[in-house]
Amino acid sequence: MKPALSTIIADIVAQMGEATDRGKVADYIPELAKVDPARFAIAIATADGDLLTGGDADTGFSIQSVSKVFALTLALGKVGDQLWDRVGREPSGNAFNSIVQLEREQGIPRNPFINAGAIVVSDVNLGGHQPRVAIGEMLRFMRYLSGDDSIAINEDVAASETATGFRNMALANYMRAFGNVRHPVDLVLGTYFHQCAIEMNCRQLALAGRYLMLDGRHPDGGRVVSPSRARRINALMLTCGHYDASGDFAFRVGIPGKSGVGGGILAIVPGRASIAVWSPGLNDSGNSCLGTQALELLARRTGWSVFSPPEEGD
Repeated sequence: MKPALSTIIADIVAQMGEATDRGKVADYIPELAKVDPARFAIAIATADGDLLTGGDADTGFSIQSVSKVFALTLALGKVGDQLWDRVGREPSGNAFNSIVQLEREQGIPRNPFINAGAIVVSDVNLGGHQPRVAIGEMLRFMRYLSGDDSIAINEDVAASETATGFRNMALANYMRAFGNVRHPVDLVLGTYFHQCAIEMNCRQLALAGRYLMLDGRHPDGGRVVSPSRARRINALMLTCGHYDASGDFAFRVGIPGKSGVGGGILAIVPGRASIAVWSPGLNDSGNSCLGTQALELLARRTGWSVFSPPEEGD
């Protein structure tokens, strides 16, 4: 008999509390360098409507690239499959901020979860408006998904990213030269940097991911995306959600997931759970060190994996 999920969470929190190698915070963004690496949090929203938490689950953090999942959802709602004319769907095999592939592939980013791809998605979501309009739409979407109107942007983080985001500026200008960024670069990057600076806690993030667990439905009964689009977003999370470590994450965890350099990871077990973990120390690939370990432990203890057969009664 499997232990209760609450027991598994308590065990994971205890193990993560004893870990000595906690990774290194993302100090190239000055505001992120201030975050305490001792922090760890986990929250699990289940398909049955339960929400279980452990650790610092009510502590807010900058979701960074986890926001790319939600920005992609909005962009697909605006332009549909036309998006794939401008962004690929293949794993990159390179670092999240690499410019190498853009030159070889003439300004078409490999997927929407590397920085270049997310910048193109921001260009789509800008839609001819000022950044405040696109940012406001993103915030309303996150608040709707999580059922929490307190979600906001950490303006200090946004300013810190704007002041130091030279590589992202290079990526955006390079794609602009190929015509794949169509709005002024400063407006696109303003949208992108503020999107990444959205601050949430694990409780809120797990709730926001429920539509991907529920085949595209919001728990209130509304439809966020079609079932096929939810499955495709999950597929991209599995194959591309951890940058050049995506294959290793799929091998070790077997659950679609999207990481961010703020230390958060959103992971989806279709039909079962939406999971958020957070620990700000990163591994060499820029993914949460303890967050990745926690998800591996969770998958092992629960048997959750997209590669596992459904249990009797599912």
